[in-house]
Amino acid sequence: MSASAATPAATRVATEEQVRRPGPARRRRIQHPWAIVAFVAPFAALFVLFYLVPIGVAIWQSLLVVEREGTFGEAREVFGGLQQYALVFQNEAFWTSVGRVLTFGIVQVPVMLGLALLFALLLDSPLIRGKKFFRLAFFAPYAVPGVIAAIMWGFLYSPNLSPFEAVTSRIDLLSADFVLWAIANVVTWVFVGYNMLIIYSTLLAIPQEIYEAARIDGAGQARIAWSIKIPLVRPALVLTAVLSIIGTLQLLAEPQTFRSFSSAVTSTYTPNMTIYATSSIPNVSLAAAFSVVLALATFILSFAFLRFTRRGGTDA
Repeated sequence: MSASAATPAATRVATEEQVRRPGPARRRRIQHPWAIVAFVAPFAALFVLFYLVPIGVAIWQSLLVVEREGTFGEAREVFGGLQQYALVFQNEAFWTSVGRVLTFGIVQVPVMLGLALLFALLLDSPLIRGKKFFRLAFFAPYAVPGVIAAIMWGFLYSPNLSPFEAVTSRIDLLSADFVLWAIANVVTWVFVGYNMLIIYSTLLAIPQEIYEAARIDGAGQARIAWSIKIPLVRPALVLTAVLSIIGTLQLLAEPQTFRSFSSAVTSTYTPNMTIYATSSIPNVSLAAAFSVVLALATFILSFAFLRFTRRGGTDA
């Protein structure tokens, strides 16, 4: 028998054996719907209880107004529609505070993120020694609560208490012209290390092969940082910027503490302070309307920033 005749026969026999041979048993998909529910239920319950319910209560409270029957009649809350929101848009102090924190954010956020990026690049550089010490030193201020940090810096700014009297006697950092930037310094000191760690973690995730290829092409450390590291940590910069925008509009602890040191910080200095002061009157419904408007403004500003950065990344 020739080789050409044997090959089809051998192929046919092998094919028949494969047909007779039982294939691997198909695994049955075992579904556990109740297990999924059991794992998701704790998160869902906490999410609804501590997130959705407070939002719903705030929105409902913002739609109520207080009515009183006669001069000395009993006060009661009734549905008032959008009356509280009309008062919000007529409240000059609230919108002044919004403009103040936006000015604060336009200056403070880029400075803070620029320092965080610089520190992260220095920690990632092979030329720097003692990285563990500097990483801890940069991050340590974040462990200090905002109120404690504000008290500490408030004493340093005070002309009568500061050990730097040569500076504070010439420049009143607690005056109306400088107190906003004094607060910005406190916020920057506290949060620059936190943002640095986010950026530094992104740098550590970059494959080393990219750096090796750049070094083979003759790129130095400065060129690698500018052309490779900074573009690749752009998502981390966007994330820290969004978190900083949200934190700026929620500014409360530091300026509230600075009221003890400076008469320039009023009870309506920031939007959150305005909300707190309004609820203390008490006018809870108007405070709830302030809160809803501030939350919407924060969402719109953050969403617009994300769309802008995404479009910029696409164009690039």
